Amino acid sequence: MRAALDAAAQAALEGEVPVGAVVVRNGAVVATGANAPRANRDPTAHAEIMAIRRACEALGTDRLADCDLWVTLEPCAMCAGAIAHARIARLYWGADDPKGGAVVHGARVFAQPTCHHRPELFGGIGEHEAAAMLRDFFRARR
Repeated sequence: MRAALDAAAQAALEGEVPVGAVVVRNGAVVATGANAPRANRDPTAHAEIMAIRRACEALGTDRLADCDLWVTLEPCAMCAGAIAHARIARLYWGADDPKGGAVVHGARVFAQPTCHHRPELFGGIGEHEAAAMLRDFFRARR
């Protein structure tokens, strides 16, 4: 989670919402991603999507069945869908997102009968630091 939190901090420095993600395989970081929708002019450039894209490129595959994803914020519906399509084995996240999350809130993507792949889920990892980073980021902009 430390690497994901560091990526989130870097995103904040660049004016992006501070969310970071890391794909791990066999205990080694394969790829890192940070929110970049503004910089990339791409609404799909969420940290999870960026990390998944980079991991697939690095590993030369479209399936990450033997990989874990660590992200600082509960994934949204778009990212949860990408996680399912990538066949991520385990999902670890920091702060819950009651407003935009789709794992334990909102759409609860992995609980839907139409979801074709469900990773193991572990929330609350590094929650306090991730939530504080988000609060501070938005407080500074209001």
